[in-house]
Formats: sequence, C-alpha cells, structure tokens
Amino acid sequence: MSALDTYFERTMALLGTLRERETETIRRAAALCADRIAKGGLVFLFGNGHSRMMCEEMTPRQGCYTGWVALAELALSNHASIVGTNGLRAPLHLEKYEGYAEELLKSFHFGPNDAMIVISTSGIRPVIVEMASGAQRRGLPVIAIVARNHCETAPSGHSSGKKLIDYADLVIDNQCPPGDCVVELPGLEWRTGPTSTVTGAMIINMLRVETAELLLAQGVKPVVLPSHQFVGNTSASEQLETFYESYRKSLRHLYE
Repeated sequence: MSALDTYFERTMALLGTLRERETETIRRAAALCADRIAKGGLVFLFGNGHSRMMCEEMTPRQGCYTGWVALAELALSNHASIVGTNGLRAPLHLEKYEGYAEELLKSFHFGPNDAMIVISTSGIRPVIVEMASGAQRRGLPVIAIVARNHCETAPSGHSSGKKLIDYADLVIDNQCPPGDCVVELPGLEWRTGPTSTVTGAMIINMLRVETAELLLAQGVKPVVLPSHQFVGNTSASEQLETFYESYRKSLRHLYE
C-alpha cells in the first residue's frame, strides 16, 4: 500500500474512532457553549503553534457566528519563515516560558458567562497549562482538545508537573497517536503524515454546528458570517455588516 493510501486509511480510522468515542463529550461541550453564548457570554479558543489553526477554523470562518473568540497570539504562532525574522525558534521558546499566558489573560475583563477552549495535541507546554489554569482561576469552564494518550504519557513541561487535562472540565480526545504522525517510510527515521489538523477540524465543526442547533432550540438565532464569495449578492453583503456589528457588541464586557 502506498504512503498516501496508508495516510488516508489511518486518518479515516481515527475519524471513525473519534465519532464513536467522543461524540457524547462534544455534545456536552456544545451544551456548555450554547448556554454561555445564549446568556451573552463568549467562548474563547486558544492554541499556540499549529493549534492556532483550530481556533481560526472556528472563527472567523464562513458559517461561524457571534459568540466565539479566537485568541490567536501571533508571537506564538506566526512562524512560517522558519528561520530569521518571525522564524520558528522564538515561538518554540515562548511556549516554554512560564508566566507568558498570564500576561495574555490580563488583557481582558472576562465575564461570568464566558468559557475557554484550549487546544493542544500534547497538552504539556507551560503556555498551554497556564492558559487553562488562568482561565479556571477566573471562573471560566475549560474545554480541552488534546491527544489524551500523548498528554497522559509525556512528562509535563511546566514546573508544577501539571498538564492541560489537569485543568479541564471537559476533555475531547482528538485521537492522535503520540507524535501525531501515522506514516512510517523505509529509510526515514521519523514518522510523517500528521493527523491532528484533520481530527481537530472535525471536532471544531461538530462543536460549531451542534452549538448552533442548541441555540436555535433555545430561541437564540446565531448571527452568522456568510461566505464572502457570493460576489454581487446584496443580502450576503448586508449579512456581513450585521455580523461585524453583532461581533463588535459581543466584546463590550471584555474592555470595561
């Protein structure tokens, strides 16, 4: 079997396991998010490095709606240059720096109906551990999206010995194996073919649509970001402006 077939089959198998094992937890997470958003709260998403993509998969994204806030800290995730300015070395160092997450959290005045989703495949880096613990101290329920097997078996990178799962009210397992990658090739000592993007995006979208359905059941109509690809569609343009205004208003309590 070729490498691409191996990757496809193994990743599809992970998605099947995800549906079988995590659907109920995702429903519980959606219920929590719907409850918070219905009460005027916000659900924050934080992930450093590649996990930032999962935050932006939730919002801003076609089909997203007011109530979600992506905490995309560029210093921790803008590393596409790899070397030189905005390279990979600095973010990899910052994610190990204790106290950094607290400085990020200090920028907001969280409300009583807010919640936090922390995304990390390993769940062991100091910035991830402290983002979850800092949110919990502020009274925010914490949902973790993590590779549970990796998190449980790897040593913590934080001086406390704590990990993301130690501060999570709900843990959604993205089903990825330790190291994330699933393809072994002869002559290559390290695996390739990471899977956390695929399973992570599936979790995010299952959570999004389930939360929307629960909101509608409560009589709360989400203000949706439409596709901007409908060129010349007046109703889409009007809805985009409606979304901007709704989103702006939803952030008011953060800066009071």
